[in-house]
Amino acid sequence: MDRVLKAARASGSLNLSNRSLKEVPNEVYKSLDAVGEGEKWWEAVELQKLILAHNSIESLKEDLRNLTQLSVLNISHNKLSHIPASIGELHLLKSLDVSFNSIFEIPAEIGSATSLIKFDCSNNQLKDLPSTLGRCLDLSELKASNNCFTSLPEDLQYCSKLNKLDVEGNKLKMLSENMISSWTRLTELNASKNMLSGIPESVGSLSRLIRLDLHRNRISSIPSSIMGCTSLMEFYMGNNTLSSLPAEIGALTQLGTFDLHSNQLKEYLVEACKLNLSVLDLSNNSLSDLPLEIGKVNV
Repeated sequence: MDRVLKAARASGSLNLSNRSLKEVPNEVYKSLDAVGEGEKWWEAVELQKLILAHNSIESLKEDLRNLTQLSVLNISHNKLSHIPASIGELHLLKSLDVSFNSIFEIPAEIGSATSLIKFDCSNNQLKDLPSTLGRCLDLSELKASNNCFTSLPEDLQYCSKLNKLDVEGNKLKMLSENMISSWTRLTELNASKNMLSGIPESVGSLSRLIRLDLHRNRISSIPSSIMGCTSLMEFYMGNNTLSSLPAEIGALTQLGTFDLHSNQLKEYLVEACKLNLSVLDLSNNSLSDLPLEIGKVNV
């Protein structure tokens, strides 16, 4: 361990993953205070990257605040039940990965970590996200899949730089119109395996959206505003309750994959036959026939 810490003081990066650790060694929280004999203290650098993944760590100490230069913290695949409030004192933190733990709550103080760009809290036991996350204005990638959310905080609308959002496998009943309309930089949205009953009209403002995955929900219709998603290449709507498609779907000229399996479709529109698809799944619907124009679809 001494050798690894010594190397970290020289590089600013410490990787302690896969070491069967049950706790974070105290030396990690005060790495510069432990400059040893034979080391040049003036050459030592503050810890900037800390990887603690795949251990059995049950808690992080509030002493985390000592790592003021930390920009990357990965403590995924451990046994954490909470995150210390001092996480908010890491003002240079850009990437935080706490996925695959047993965390019940994200502290409100995370809103003070305003440099945060990537946050992964997937595969925990979270019932909600703090509204203060909306203060992290540079947030571009949020992964919060496989938790217990029934809604997302409205203040997330202020994260206008959001590029990728993954909330698969929760209990979401709706996506806010305001949030969707403010995320104009979104390229990937995965809200599959939830309890959504509809798609917001404001989805049409997502002109940069490339991948939209809403499979396994309770969605009964696709709004005509979908035509505004002019960059959409992959659209997954399998396992919903669609009975029809909007004619405007034919405007999605970039669409290559269209998954509509296991719905209640009674017809496939002629307008949809204009699409230059490479993958089209219409299995397990209520289709009695298909338009002749389907033969022009490149699948």
